[in-house]
Amino acid sequence: MSNYSWTSIKEYEDIRFEYFEGIAKITICRPKVLNAFRPETNIEMIDAMDIAREMNEVGVVVLTGDGDVAFCSGGDQNVKGVGGYIGKDGIPRLNVLDLQKRIRSLPKPVIAMVNGYAIGGGHVLHVVCDLTIAAEHAKFGQTGPKV
Repeated sequence: MSNYSWTSIKEYEDIRFEYFEGIAKITICRPKVLNAFRPETNIEMIDAMDIAREMNEVGVVVLTGDGDVAFCSGGDQNVKGVGGYIGKDGIPRLNVLDLQKRIRSLPKPVIAMVNGYAIGGGHVLHVVCDLTIAAEHAKFGQTGPKV
């Protein structure tokens, strides 16, 4: 999908939001932390989902991660606090749940393009999408105890 002439829909800090011939593409752009999300990332993705929902020319939304190492490694542990993930405003949040609900309620198909690791919250992110397309080197997993 990189050989197409994508048009930016809106500029964000943590994501790229682009359009091409009926496809809205949301790319998590935090490769230094394996595309882990923080509160701001989730807020941006929710906003992009809302815009895609209202765009008549969009028939499908593709969710992916920047680079070929990771789709998403879950929540950014560098900003994890006791009550959730700490945003720039200092307030702990678990707003990835709001993003997951937004994906499930979108009346257009959401396709996860998994191009590497999908771990923890990143694994859940692809599961709540309508369809997952995985690269041959994709790796899926959950954190927690191994039994």
